[in-house]
Amino acid sequence: MKSLKSNMTYGLQKGSLVPTCDNSGAKLIRIISVYGAKTTRGKNMQCGVGNLINASVVDGNPEMLKQVVYAVIVRQRKEYKRPDGTRIKFEDNAAVVLKDEKGNPKGTILKGAIAKEIAERWTAVSKLANILV
Repeated sequence: MKSLKSNMTYGLQKGSLVPTCDNSGAKLIRIISVYGAKTTRGKNMQCGVGNLINASVVDGNPEMLKQVVYAVIVRQRKEYKRPDGTRIKFEDNAAVVLKDEKGNPKGTILKGAIAKEIAERWTAVSKLANILV
């Protein structure tokens, strides 16, 4: 997993409900923890585009419910700044469910646009994307 070149503004935090944009069987997930997050004691962990999270499935197929899965945030509503100075934001939040920590996606189809930062950091996820923004 490479580091991001931009200074990310985090738009989601621990406990947030995030819809998924793949066909893995999960429709809605709740963020449990964020890998690599550094916080002060008593503060909620925050995450943004490109972060690896640990989440539980809240809505979806009956066999996926209540499972703890790995996921990657691919879109966020909160705008963030890229190194070239442009600001970008999406109209919704979205995540992709992974098989393992290495970044292999569980689903085979991704719906909607994916941020360009995902292509740099998670190549297996970006191969399934049809639109990179």
